[in-house]
Parts: sequence; structure tokens; C-alpha cells
Amino acid sequence: MSVYEFEGKIPKIGINTYISKSASIIGDVTIGDGCFIGPGARIKGDYGKVVIGNETSVQENCVVHARPNEICKIGNRVNVGHASTLHGCTIKDNAVIGMGAIISDWAVVGEWAVVGEGAVVKQNQKIPDGKICVGVPAKIIGEIKEDYKKEYEYFKDTYVNLAKRYIKSLKEIKIDKE
Repeated sequence: MSVYEFEGKIPKIGINTYISKSASIIGDVTIGDGCFIGPGARIKGDYGKVVIGNETSVQENCVVHARPNEICKIGNRVNVGHASTLHGCTIKDNAVIGMGAIISDWAVVGEWAVVGEGAVVKQNQKIPDGKICVGVPAKIIGEIKEDYKKEYEYFKDTYVNLAKRYIKSLKEIKIDKE
């Protein structure tokens, strides 16, 4: 993994957290227990701070960053879908961020809220708890039902378990080119 101290700020990584070798974690970053940080993820606490809760997945090619002297906070059991960008925002517990979504400065995504694939949650926008939003800019189109929560608990558990499996079994191999 690529974890870097920057200007005396050292990332704090929780137990049973998997960080891909091709991800980079820089500076003032705290990542909780049981997280999955996928290949190509970039989590930068260089001039701002990033805090990620427990059992959260930040999937392949995501970018997480904060403005100078500010914080980007991601709660517990959040799924951040492949290639999403989170900048200076707050994502509350159990939220789901769809692939390729953008969550901008000072935006807040509530507990169990869902941001659809490719959606843009603009600066200062608030997505209330349990709401589903899609589009550019994001607009609320519905509410989370109990069956959805049960289904997404399965997906959240899948990434928690995948982190443990990667820690235990992932091995780099060399390919002979003959």
C-alpha cells in the first residue's frame, strides 16, 4: 500500500482494513476498522483532513479530498462506488454513493441516503436521511424502503468480508514474458 506522511501528518489506519497497493493515502487521514480501499483510490489529507468511519468501502479510482483547513467526513458502513469523487463533504452512516457520483464541498448526504450513479450533489446541497437522489444536479426521486436496507446490508457486508479475504489471501504474482 502507498501510505504517506506529509508535513508531520501520518495517516491512521484501523484494524482489518485493506488498502490496495495502488491506492494512495496521504497525510491527515483517519480510516476506521474493517474498511476496503480499492485499487487507484486517492485519499488526500494534504491541506485538509479526511475521516472515514468503520466498515466503509471506498472503491476503485475514487478521490476523497478536503478544502484547506476543512474536513471531508465519511461515516460508518458507507459504500462509495467506483470512480466517485467526494470533496469537502459529509457522508453520514449507511449512505450509498453510486458509481461515478460527485459530492461537492459542504454537501451533506444523510443516513441511509442513496446518490445514484453519475449524480452530482452540488455545493451546500443537503440530501435528507433515507432519500434517493439522481441526476445533474441531484434531485430527490424517492425514499429508501426496508427491503432495500436489507439488500444493501448484504453488499456492505460483502466489502467488509472482502477486506478480510484480501488481507489474508491476496498475493502479487510475477508473470514470465517468454
